[in-house]
Amino acid sequence: MTDASVAAPSAQDLEVTAELVEFIRQSPSMFHAVATARCMLDGAGFSYLPEGEPWRMGLGGAYYTVRNGSSLVAWRVGRRLDDYHFQIAAAHTDSPTFKVKAVPELAGPREYLRLDVEGYGGMIDSTWFDRPLGVAGRAIVRDGDRLESRLVNIQKDVLLIPNVAIHFNRRVNEGYAYNKQVDLCPLFSAGALHAGAFDAMVAEAAGVEPSQLVARDMYLANHQPASIWGWRDEFVSAPKLDDLQCAFAALKALVASGCEGHVSVCALFDNEEVGSGSMQGAKSTFLRDVLERISSALGKTADEYRRAVARSFLVSCDNAHAVHPNHPEKTDEVNAPQLNRGVVVKEAANQKYTTDAFSRAVFCELCRRAGVPVQAFANRSDSAGGSTLGNLSAAQVSLHAVDVGLPQLAMHSAYETAGTRDTAWGIRALSAFFETDVRLGDGESVALG
Repeated sequence: MTDASVAAPSAQDLEVTAELVEFIRQSPSMFHAVATARCMLDGAGFSYLPEGEPWRMGLGGAYYTVRNGSSLVAWRVGRRLDDYHFQIAAAHTDSPTFKVKAVPELAGPREYLRLDVEGYGGMIDSTWFDRPLGVAGRAIVRDGDRLESRLVNIQKDVLLIPNVAIHFNRRVNEGYAYNKQVDLCPLFSAGALHAGAFDAMVAEAAGVEPSQLVARDMYLANHQPASIWGWRDEFVSAPKLDDLQCAFAALKALVASGCEGHVSVCALFDNEEVGSGSMQGAKSTFLRDVLERISSALGKTADEYRRAVARSFLVSCDNAHAVHPNHPEKTDEVNAPQLNRGVVVKEAANQKYTTDAFSRAVFCELCRRAGVPVQAFANRSDSAGGSTLGNLSAAQVSLHAVDVGLPQLAMHSAYETAGTRDTAWGIRALSAFFETDVRLGDGESVALG
């Protein structure tokens, strides 16, 4: 394990952080995150292979596929695959927010018009108050005899969830339990709009008449611009750092990296924040389906595919909790990452994370060779932690895996904070992973070619 020197971010660190900020700006929903990823991949020469079409590919090629418009798997095929395997980095496209219900509007009291929303994931409710909001997602519209999906991003501030004045809630600063059905309904109008206005707004943004809007998946979107801040530019604050920071790092690494004797894979899953149990989540067959089809398209047998999976390795990338400046007691005394000190390896005895000694050693050795500092995270022994992608995807594709992340503060806030050095560390670590042939033996040895 190494430590990053205490230094201000470099010009390159800030350039990478600015790219991250733009990626997040273009990704106000999981659907937009995949669309933004597709633009990156298209620009890098990757070919799109729809799931419902035959796949043809060759050595040295680069490809991607999409499920539900909200999950994506991209891959590079090595130039020689006599004894192949897969090296996979996985992250997720979704973040905690609020989804607009099918019947969207609540009339009153008086002339007010509010939206009826429900929580998506485990957000910090208080951070959504008193900030102008937009909405983003997808609309399903009727176009002749076809139904088609269109992305919608209403960037104008059209909503706000107002706090109750302290005069009417004098104990709010002593701790208050918000009721999502009552307290977190966004204000949409004070009388200028009436029932039907929300769907009319979505239809206009989708470029159709209200009668053509058939259905929608729309979410509240915090359009507050990201900020690189601090006297020495140490910090970046933005919506959705969990987990678009890792998704961006994995994509950048895949685009920049070549591979020889393996297939490099970047998997971006939807619905991690709500358990991954959808057809496009980490618990679905999506990753397994893609890996099997890659193997088949390359002329490999079913037995060769299973042997390849047994030799494969997954890096599950989901952000990690940095030690809090005001509450260091919330984290373990020594397994507590800091901002701008490098990539975090996460471990839990209850197997909520996939990391074990073998996978930790492989990843840390790759980071050592690449000059990337590594930190450790473990939950306090008296505090339960959450799960992430690696142990859920293992139900479908069982392979050696390590859970890593980039350190951040205020996870699941509407506006989170990270360090401006760490995204570049993450890209460098994952680039080293993709560019090195990680050749597993029988689970007790590995060659790093």
